[in-house]
Order: sequence, then C-alpha cells, then structure tokens
Amino acid sequence: MTDAAKILRTGARWTLAALLGTAGVAHLTTLRRGFRITVPDWATKVLRTDKDTIVVVSGVVEVLLAAALLMLPGDRRRVGLAVAAFFVAVFPGNVHQWRTGRDAPGLDTDRRRFVRLFLQPVLVAWAVWSTRR
Repeated sequence: MTDAAKILRTGARWTLAALLGTAGVAHLTTLRRGFRITVPDWATKVLRTDKDTIVVVSGVVEVLLAAALLMLPGDRRRVGLAVAAFFVAVFPGNVHQWRTGRDAPGLDTDRRRFVRLFLQPVLVAWAVWSTRR
C-alpha cells in the first residue's frame, strides 16, 4: 500500500472515530430524548428493556467503538468489523423512523429520513475499508 493510501485510510478511520464518539456522547447527553424516537417498539420487547436504556447502551457502545478504532491498532480489522456490525444492528431504527415519519435530531423531513437509509451502507463500507491492513 502506498503512503498516500495509508494516510487516506488513517484519516478516514480517525474521522469515523470522531463521528462515532460525537454520536455516542449525543446519545448520552443533549440528544438522548430525540434518539428514543428511532427505537422500534419491537426492540423493547425483544430486549426486554425500555427505549431510554437502548439509547444509552448504544451511546456507550459508540463511544467504546470510537476509542477502540483509535487505541487498538493491533485489532484494527476486528474493530472495523465490529463497527460495521453495529451499523447493521442499528439500521432497523433508521427504517422505523422513516416508516413512522417521526422527527429526530437532524432528520426532520421525509426526504432526510429516506436519504439517511442510504447512508448506512456507506458507513458499513467506510468501517470495513478504513480498517483494512
């Protein structure tokens, strides 16, 4: 791999970590209430908990994944796959929000909610690509 490619992947990985960390902190603080809207009702039944707990746990997971992206270079590939799996796991929340037409932080129109659905595969690919050796 060329030096330029290494620099590009490193920058992409750090940017992804920053986005995950920021989203995680938002799940735990200022936007916590708004993120509860994206949790499907069935998720509370399957996980036997409430929407707030799901939002808090997902926020903690995001912060931990962000830290792992930066601090575990030897496990970079596994962490990247874990990040990709996380993005897949939260996708039903994006679909639920789009189908119900409910507003959440930054997603206050049908168009934005619909476009958000297509961002998820990009995030999965970003996680996998930026953590390749």
